[in-house]
Amino acid sequence: MKIHEYQSKSILRKYGVKLPEGVVISEFQEASSSYERLDSKIVVLKAQIHAGGRGKGTIYDGEDPSSSSKIIEGGVQLAKSREEATELAKKMLGGWLQTIQTGSSTKQVRKIYMEKGAEIQKEFYLSLLLDRSLHKPIFMISTEGGMDIEETAVKSPEKILRLPIEPSIGLQPWQARRILFALGLDKESFQQGTRFLQAIWNCYQQEDASLLEINPLVLDRSNELVALDCKIDIDDNSLFRHPQSAEMRDPFEEDPLELKASEYNLNYIRLEGNVGCMVNGAGLAMATMDIVKLAGASPANFLDVGGGANVETVSNGFRIILGDPNVKAIFVNIFGGIVQCDRVAGGIVEAASQVEIKIPLIVRLQGTNAEKAAKILAESGLKLTVARTLQEGAEKAAQAVSAGI
Repeated sequence: MKIHEYQSKSILRKYGVKLPEGVVISEFQEASSSYERLDSKIVVLKAQIHAGGRGKGTIYDGEDPSSSSKIIEGGVQLAKSREEATELAKKMLGGWLQTIQTGSSTKQVRKIYMEKGAEIQKEFYLSLLLDRSLHKPIFMISTEGGMDIEETAVKSPEKILRLPIEPSIGLQPWQARRILFALGLDKESFQQGTRFLQAIWNCYQQEDASLLEINPLVLDRSNELVALDCKIDIDDNSLFRHPQSAEMRDPFEEDPLELKASEYNLNYIRLEGNVGCMVNGAGLAMATMDIVKLAGASPANFLDVGGGANVETVSNGFRIILGDPNVKAIFVNIFGGIVQCDRVAGGIVEAASQVEIKIPLIVRLQGTNAEKAAKILAESGLKLTVARTLQEGAEKAAQAVSAGI
């Protein structure tokens, strides 16, 4: 689960991480009093959306950049007076921000985080995330902090230090010192820096974060590390342990179809393709998406209905897939292991009677009782195409899309 910067910082504050003081604004009229409250000549106004690259983004007056007018360049703005802060807040709030991470789409700016300006000596990059190849969390550190860290990762990967952490013992003092040495800090910064890094580790571990990123991490004029920007992603599976974090979920920032799928307990991720995929099992779903692409079409989603595909899950799966106007065909690819194919076929027939499907439907069922399943589908009277193999199913879906059936 993604949360906003101001929410991430409220969590970091509990662990003693040094942060600039800030105020959340949802109405531009609040900017004036917020500026006075911060009591700082220079403040920074940051658009709160679930996407990176805000500083280099563009705010438009409409959701579609191609048909909208530009309001202002940058979702992060500097203000040197109360009047300037108020004017910037008025321009930013309600606008639609496009960044490198939103792609061709935009996200509406519903909140701004106004923060005290910081006296910066140096900027760094720091993150904690799970390295699945090592089965351990790792610190990633670079002296090249700021808005161009993605470019650094591509062009100068040697400038990024990756330090695995053994989860059973946590961050060790020698590892903290190694990070601080890699950042080129003076020894006078080590005491505060070690506490800072330990607090970051404690937050990551105790909050069940899947990602904790600080970019930029800065060294201020007092030679102390400060988290100038922060992003935390929390493992959805752990939210029962963190009810306060669960309340931070912002439905406006999530894809409506993905949000609806979560209500149905379906594992769904929306993509930009034209073939809706309904599969049981994450591995099979990934393989299905790959072979659809190989066949000449493009997957519109990742959808894993789980091992117990039944009438309810299949019906809900159809509803979610059909909610995407880009979908021109549906490919159902189920392996009958835990659930038998004939039961899945019966579920598809019943689900199709509940949900109107006007686009081509291709079904491939293999595994236990596959022959019974084929007979059920053939006798159903439904307008669908039965495929025997994964490749055949993908090719038929691609053909249906290209033919515009």
